[in-house]
Amino acid sequence: MPTRKTTLFYALLIAVASLAVGMVIASRLDLSPQSSAQTMAVPAMNSAPLTGALTAQTFREVAQAQMPTVVNIRTESRRRAQEMTEFFGGDDLFRRFFGQPGEETPPRRPREQVVQAAGTGFIISKDGLILTNNHVVEGASKVVVSLYGEDSDQEYSARVVGRDQLTDSALLELTEKPDHTLPEVKFGDSSQIQPGDWVMAIGNPFNLAHTVSVGVVSALKRPFPVATQRWMDMIQTDAAINPGNSGGPLLNVRGEVIGMNTAIYADMRQSGNIGIGFAVPINAVRNLLPQLRSGKVTRGMIGVEVTEVQRAAIEGFGLKERRGAVVASVRPGEPADKAGMEAGDVILEVNGHRITDSNDLVQQIVSLKPGTTVPVRILRDRQEKTLNVTVGELNLDEDEDGQADVNEGDEGAGFGMTLSNLTAERARRLGVPAGTTGALVADVDPNGNAARAGVQPGDVIVRVNGKDVTTPADARRLLQEVSEGGTAFLHVLRQGRERFIQIRKD
Repeated sequence: MPTRKTTLFYALLIAVASLAVGMVIASRLDLSPQSSAQTMAVPAMNSAPLTGALTAQTFREVAQAQMPTVVNIRTESRRRAQEMTEFFGGDDLFRRFFGQPGEETPPRRPREQVVQAAGTGFIISKDGLILTNNHVVEGASKVVVSLYGEDSDQEYSARVVGRDQLTDSALLELTEKPDHTLPEVKFGDSSQIQPGDWVMAIGNPFNLAHTVSVGVVSALKRPFPVATQRWMDMIQTDAAINPGNSGGPLLNVRGEVIGMNTAIYADMRQSGNIGIGFAVPINAVRNLLPQLRSGKVTRGMIGVEVTEVQRAAIEGFGLKERRGAVVASVRPGEPADKAGMEAGDVILEVNGHRITDSNDLVQQIVSLKPGTTVPVRILRDRQEKTLNVTVGELNLDEDEDGQADVNEGDEGAGFGMTLSNLTAERARRLGVPAGTTGALVADVDPNGNAARAGVQPGDVIVRVNGKDVTTPADARRLLQEVSEGGTAFLHVLRQGRERFIQIRKD
């Protein structure tokens, strides 16, 4: 098959796959070279309340004023096609299966194909800086930008300056610039918006450049996965967002950017917009701009895995209300471990900030500067104490921190797990240190409370409700002492690490 046709075929396959999962993904490409370190001031934002009435001209005026600040982004990457691609071209298939007389058919390396994808961005400075989604340009070997009002074939080269996976944001810089002054967006305050507020999205859906759609803010703080066990609180809107809108602005009725359109929810029957779109709150991206401009975003970590306080466990922890984040495990040698934090602690405050839940904790930790020492208020055995934790630097490629699943355990009967003796042979196979005593979890009912709480076969229970466990009988007795509707606090060993788990008893 000719190269051009092969390229178009695989571009189509990638587009269909992207639609099927409901994400507004423009591309997954090779990263362009980063810029040399530079800094920039955080742009001003307008935090004044939105006032005044809408008129028949309001949305027209916003669209006319802001469309020139929106750009279309086209990316290219090189990918190796699978061997099956050759089914469509020439006599390659016949040669691969049957060879030629008198010759052997050597294994063939997959051919490299050029894949094109599209997205949106918006200009934030007159010197050619553009914001877009990280997933639009991630891995791009070529990035070009087209401007509003110019010929469709007029494009300007751009380079990736900095990227951040956790806000799905990227900063671009035009390396080729037009001979006229570039317009720039104005920043609103995403913390001021409320459900029901009117918003406008401008973007490049399905390569239909500078498409305007209008809707309202449907909800705030919608958790959305941005990395393994990490979530970003998103703005939900019913303004039409489709593949290609990624990286475009979500505007308030003053024409100020309050979000960056990132994703849609789609079902199996309909892959386009069904009225549920998500945008990154612009405040989160705006605050990162100096780091994005420098080419590197650094974030804090303390080396813990956390989960929510179960409603049934509030009294057991000694809390007056449901708040804080429960430490499920502590990574050996990391900041929390060095500060004396233990599995089962409830983190109540970080650097004076009151922690509401595990997501709040993660947001606070990643915003801290690595190397700084902060006070962390914890609750342990019903007693509050303060630990001084020196924040480390987050590496998403190696990091296993973040939030564990929120396990309410509202269904099923009992705990739903089978316990067995921890023999020396079983301990050896599981990598449990010699001499360890406890109760081995031999099986877990997939519909039981233990499974919902995160207990896995192979876990070794070493403590229940603060009491040491040496045999399965010990564990059963202590678990039986938990009243119906109460919560059992387990310390288990898994893959050489101690974990804290809360299980409700029905």
